[in-house]
Amino acid sequence: MVNYNRTAQRAYQQQQEMLLEVQKLQFVTLDTALYLDTHPNDPVALYRHKMYTDQLKTVKDAYEMQFGPMTIFGHEVGDNWRYINSPWPWEV
Repeated sequence: MVNYNRTAQRAYQQQQEMLLEVQKLQFVTLDTALYLDTHPNDPVALYRHKMYTDQLKTVKDAYEMQFGPMTIFGHEVGDNWRYINSPWPWEV
């Protein structure tokens, strides 16, 4: 017998962990971009910014594939509009 409550809790926990990872990567991407505004010739900062933006794209794509679009601009892969099912920003 499958415990659906436990399965749902695991899925919710995984979704929250992925959202947190997206938030962390968004923060560090923005932070490095702001740094590059004042230090445009810093090769290490530029490398890190590229690395973080690549990681952010990968994590966001994985999230949207599993849970639906994060924003109205996200790519929908299912047969229905799953954006409305996502938690709203004040629910996270």
